[in-house]
Amino acid sequence: MALPGGWIEHRREDGEPIGWIVPDGGRFRPVDILGRPVGGPVDWLEAEEALEDRGLAFLAERHVLRLPDGSERPVRISQASPEGIVVVADEYGAASAVGAGAQTFRLTFPAPAELLLHGC
Repeated sequence: MALPGGWIEHRREDGEPIGWIVPDGGRFRPVDILGRPVGGPVDWLEAEEALEDRGLAFLAERHVLRLPDGSERPVRISQASPEGIVVVADEYGAASAVGAGAQTFRLTFPAPAELLLHGC
């Protein structure tokens, strides 16, 4: 997927992209690397701060994927970009076990509502 027009990439000091800043009226909306709003609309500096505070560490946390049948699977995010999001099933830590062959799921960008941060 191509990013919507007007999305301005924001990077950390080390050059790693951490999200986008999106014009919203006379203000700006911070959007994380999964394509989800992080508060806003706010002024430009507040949008930068929101993205830097959010960072990327949340990607390493366990998430939950709600499947079409209503069941839920614990997952870890493997890849995140405007081309899509890939999550790996993580029952009992399987996502980090070498050679485990854990099931993967390809999701759209922005991340769908069915992808939840664990505990949400």
